[in-house]
Amino acid sequence: MHSLFIGLIAGAFGTAYFVYGKRQGKGSTMLAGAALCIYPYFIDNLLWQCVVGALLLAAPFVVER
Repeated sequence: MHSLFIGLIAGAFGTAYFVYGKRQGKGSTMLAGAALCIYPYFIDNLLWQCVVGALLLAAPFVVER
C-alpha cells in the first residue's frame, strides 16, 4: 500500500516538474520529471523509493547551480 502512495506522489511531482521544465525550457527539470514518473515501477523497497525520489526532486536544483 505504501508503494502505491509513494508512486502516486512521485507521479504528481514528476508531472509538475515535466510541465514546468517544458515551459521554462529546462532540460534537467524535464528529465527529472520523467524519471519521477517512471522510477516507482522499478524499485520495490519503500526506503529506496523514498531515497531515490528525494534525490530526483533535488536534482534540478543541484544541476542548475
